[in-house]
Amino acid sequence: MTAERVLTPTPAAYRWRWLALTALLLGEAMNLLDATIVQVAAPKIHADLGGSVSDIQWFTTAYTLPFAVLLITGGRLGDIAGRKRLFVIGVTGFMVASAACAAAPTVGLLITFRAVQGAAAAVIIPQTIGLIKTMFSGPEMSKALGSIGPVMGLAAVCGPVLGGVLTHADLFGSSWRAAFLVNIPVSLVVLAISPRLMENRAPRRPSLDVTGTLLAMVGIGLVVYPLIGADLTALSGWSWAAIAAGLCLMAVFTVHQRAVAAAGRSPLVEPSLFAHRGFPAALVTSMSFFAVTNGLMMVIVLQLQLGLGTDVLKAGLTLAPWSVGLAVASWVAGAHLVRRYGHRMMSLGLAVLLVGLLAAVAVYHAADPHKYPTLLLFALGIVGLGVGLFSPAFFTIALKPLQPQEIGSAAGLLNAVQHLGATLGVAVLGSVYLGSADDGGAPAALHAVQIAFWVAAALVVASFATSRMMVDKNAPADAGAGH
Repeated sequence: MTAERVLTPTPAAYRWRWLALTALLLGEAMNLLDATIVQVAAPKIHADLGGSVSDIQWFTTAYTLPFAVLLITGGRLGDIAGRKRLFVIGVTGFMVASAACAAAPTVGLLITFRAVQGAAAAVIIPQTIGLIKTMFSGPEMSKALGSIGPVMGLAAVCGPVLGGVLTHADLFGSSWRAAFLVNIPVSLVVLAISPRLMENRAPRRPSLDVTGTLLAMVGIGLVVYPLIGADLTALSGWSWAAIAAGLCLMAVFTVHQRAVAAAGRSPLVEPSLFAHRGFPAALVTSMSFFAVTNGLMMVIVLQLQLGLGTDVLKAGLTLAPWSVGLAVASWVAGAHLVRRYGHRMMSLGLAVLLVGLLAAVAVYHAADPHKYPTLLLFALGIVGLGVGLFSPAFFTIALKPLQPQEIGSAAGLLNAVQHLGATLGVAVLGSVYLGSADDGGAPAALHAVQIAFWVAAALVVASFATSRMMVDKNAPADAGAGH
């Protein structure tokens, strides 16, 4: 990674840094809010616009897939054209795409505009850390970077509830469209503050790996597309061929990245990252873990609204204990526990998450298929605690052994894989649920959600195994501590 060049006054002299930080944090929060708001509103969107039931998965996947694939490219564009400029372009594109989503008259157009939203978010998010480092220094920079976690926790709490409230309120007849319209005033606030940001770019113009980006996009798309809405026990020959082709393209992508680095150009992903045994394990862990968290949110909403016929507000409030548990545990773990207990917090978080999943299975098993499972709220609170305990330790351990010049690429790749895992989780767990429910009414839907939770529990066990590979066996017990 090249050194960054500040194009305006030094951070210590910059009087607008805290106001500018507000714009960056709001931009970060919009990304998380938009994903969770739409998950809750998705069944209502389907009821209004029609189309296939599998389109419900696409309302989320169409956003997270381009976001995951283009995230690293978005960071590279900031190096080339300037991070402030890219941030403003991204927010403007996100706002326009949100308005288009709100006005979409058909399912096809809505999914298209969601993809544009995801691409715009991939331009916004990678600029945040670079801009913070431009405007802050010393202890203030640590404080500014540390503010990202609590803001994300707050967004996680507000997203499902806000999605339910806005859709249920039906303000001015907007129904689910309000879930997209809420982005417009937030974007306008960000754009009003953005002139206070300090411009920043790499001193030497890096090259843009267009071939690598296309290989990654097509390869991942071929793997994910056949899984959306499919019966995973009876995939067609075409589906298997597409998945195989996608995996082959990802292998070609790997070879291409090494060739680009060997030629002295700028690869999309730094090959040196894979010299560390723990980093590939971190990527696999991230994918499986976030597949569980994002996929299950979709499954819970589908079962409540399609299986039980509950309204969107109740579905949103059902996810509130999960979000609150996540926010509280994430803050406690990040502020105190990771520093003291290090990598052991990953195992504790996964264990608590697994307990929550098994508790949810027990609740669903004992529940009346025609009644709302009240005890599910307690199980989802435990799930949220597990997610919150795991996440701060995971990102600390994943980045700790890397060299300074690798951190930027590694953070971008982890973020990209996180959202790819979210995409696969919605595709796979959503398909497990929809394939098992199969229009069999409330009893079938209740059985289907139990199957999805068992699959998620298996993924958590796999995450435990891969997370153990991240830990340096020769390091002290507290080697993961610190931020």
